[in-house]
Amino acid sequence: MSGPDTGWHVTGGAAARYVDGTLPEPDCWSVERHVESCASCAARVSGAARAGAAAPVLAGVRAALLADVRAPAPVRVPAARRLGRLWWSVGPALRGPWLIALFAVAAGALGLGYGAGFDGAGPLLLALAPVVPVAGVAVSYGRHADPLHEIAAASPSGGLRLVLVRTLAVLAVSLPVLTAAGLLLPAAHQAGPGPAAWLLPALALTLAALALGGWVGCRAATGAVGAGWVAAVAVPTAAVPRAATARLAEQLSLYFDSPAARAGWAAALVVSAALIAVRRSAYDRLETM
Repeated sequence: MSGPDTGWHVTGGAAARYVDGTLPEPDCWSVERHVESCASCAARVSGAARAGAAAPVLAGVRAALLADVRAPAPVRVPAARRLGRLWWSVGPALRGPWLIALFAVAAGALGLGYGAGFDGAGPLLLALAPVVPVAGVAVSYGRHADPLHEIAAASPSGGLRLVLVRTLAVLAVSLPVLTAAGLLLPAAHQAGPGPAAWLLPALALTLAALALGGWVGCRAATGAVGAGWVAAVAVPTAAVPRAATARLAEQLSLYFDSPAARAGWAAALVVSAALIAVRRSAYDRLETM
């Protein structure tokens, strides 16, 4: 016996002796090595095994394996269950209190604008809008928010990919809702920047929180970024003894509308994205976030 390169193959007699266990051990090794690369000899040995004394046992094992591995017929998943799976997959933020808080902010601004006639509804909404997605990111990751955190952290799709997918889910819900609320406010209550002026700052703050999270964890990073934004808006507004609404609108115009501010937000967004890409391996340790 030898391989195809030496010109001879496993004979019928050698195959039968291999199957019944009477072939010498060195020759068994040759048979096993040879059938790895010779289909005709593999078929000859397989035929000898099916014709030998072990045939009933082999047939039973084959039948049991086929019964175990045979795929069941596809079952159509009900629409309600598919919707439930989709809802579950978007992340903890959209399944928890953050979603309620998002609509509370939008409804509160509309209520203040239409119900109470509060002329600061527009600036107040613009002041809160940039930190709402940041808060959504804070409750999207980690053992404190996700009951499947350990499974998600250990899965191949975990890490930065999961972080970005859940952030996109937060942005996909919060940006339209808050922008629509700003557009629906009475025109008289929309002092200061336009209803969509907060979008670029919101994106920059969200990416800044993600970038900082690579060092200090998700909760600490979002807390620091959110507190920083609130302080940047509240401190200058409270420091000037004037009407708070007008001062808030002026402060937001300074942050949102000036060319220098827009360039600064764009630069912050690019730098944050670059830091996330450079430190992408840090997001593989979701258990620390």
